[in-house]
Amino acid sequence: MTLQERVGQEIKTAMLAKNADRLGTLRLLKSAIGYAQIERKTDNLSDAEVVTITQKEIKKRRDSIEQFEKGNRPELAAKEKQEIVVLETFLPQPLAAEELEALVRATIQEIGATSKKEMGTVIKAVQAKAAGRADGKSISALVGKLLP
Repeated sequence: MTLQERVGQEIKTAMLAKNADRLGTLRLLKSAIGYAQIERKTDNLSDAEVVTITQKEIKKRRDSIEQFEKGNRPELAAKEKQEIVVLETFLPQPLAAEELEALVRATIQEIGATSKKEMGTVIKAVQAKAAGRADGKSISALVGKLLP
C-alpha cells in the first residue's frame, strides 16, 4: 500500500470513528497531495513525494505554532500541535542522532568537503540520502558543526 492509498484509508477510518480533528487534518493532507498531482500532471505520486509534501505541511504547522505562541493564542497552537502528531504518522522513522552524524561524516568524506563554503553541497547530498528521515534544520546544524 502506497502512502497516498494509506491517507485515503485513514480518512475512511477517521470518518467511521467520527474523529473530526483527525479527519480534518487528513483531508488537508489529501488536498495538498491533490494539488501536487495537478502540478505534476500525474495520477499517482511516489512515497518520497508524499513524504516531502507531508514534511512541508508539518513545517507550515510549526511556523503557525510559533506565530500563535507569539500572539498569545495557546488554544490555536495546541490544535496545530495535534495536527503535527497526525501528520507525523505518515513519515518514516527519523534517524537517531548517531546515525545522522555518521551519515553526515560519510557524506563530507565522499564529497571531499574541506570548508564551510561547501556546506550547501553537503546538505543537499545528506538530504538526498536521508530521504525524509531528518529535518533540514538539524542537518544544517550538524554540517555546520562538523565542517571546519
